[in-house]
Amino acid sequence: MTSIDVVNLTKEYGQSRAVDELTFSALPGKVTGFLGPNGAGKSTTMRLVLGLDRPTSGTATIGGRAYASLAEPLRTVGALLDAGAALGARTARDHLRVLAAAGGLPDHRVGEVLERTGIAAVARRRISTFSLGMRQRLGIAVALLGDPQVLMLDEPTNGLDPEGIIWIRALMREFADDGRTVLVSSHLMSETAAVADQLVVLGKGRLLADAPLQDFLDEWTTPKVRLRTTEGERLRQVLVRKGYRPAQADDGRWTVEGARVEEIGPIAAHEGIPILELAGEGASLEAAYLALTSREAEFTTAAPTAPQEV
Repeated sequence: MTSIDVVNLTKEYGQSRAVDELTFSALPGKVTGFLGPNGAGKSTTMRLVLGLDRPTSGTATIGGRAYASLAEPLRTVGALLDAGAALGARTARDHLRVLAAAGGLPDHRVGEVLERTGIAAVARRRISTFSLGMRQRLGIAVALLGDPQVLMLDEPTNGLDPEGIIWIRALMREFADDGRTVLVSSHLMSETAAVADQLVVLGKGRLLADAPLQDFLDEWTTPKVRLRTTEGERLRQVLVRKGYRPAQADDGRWTVEGARVEEIGPIAAHEGIPILELAGEGASLEAAYLALTSREAEFTTAAPTAPQEV
């Protein structure tokens, strides 16, 4: 079982701290979503884990060892950081064959990962002719080449079509269910919510959250119930007595902030109030993430102002 362990990791560039005493673990059997605004230190952290940069202090290890000390790194870790890094003059097959030979991997793995990533039909085409999505699939093929125990993916859905997004989501889930470790960085909240078990959230190089997905949602969002009834005023009075603050919209529906369906339903049933519609509004990862990181973004966009009359 191979985990990623980051302990008091710090990386400074001159007077700037890209990573600031960061500590977290990505564990086997889980997909760990790695989130944070632009400039939060996610890519720098992944580079430090992979030995592509040296930390100012602290450690980043894989299975308790630094990447540089791994006997067979490609069999231990597969990574996608920059799908555009491949030489455009090479064919996809030759690109993978060179990497397999360098990593001491059998040549048959090349054909296997080409098939698995859906680019076997274009394997003899030069990479320079590839679309963004095809380059992304090739980058994922590189990550899978050594059948690794750890998968590190930076924005893996970039350029993929809907079918490709579903495929990469299933791939990550399969790896985790097989007892392997998956660390995935993404700005797509919907994709992270669909696959992540654990969330690690950074802001300005610091750890803001490290929690299971549902715990994170519960902490940073407020549940809400929407309902419709023929006895709105009586229901409002009952709910106010119970400490709720229901509000009615123009369409007649009521919203109860801070409430759950399993709380409101029994109250209405006990009072004999007919309910025509009752639904809970699910917690949104996007809303929770923005609530946590609103003050941590390096770049923010001001709300538009109304035009002034002249």
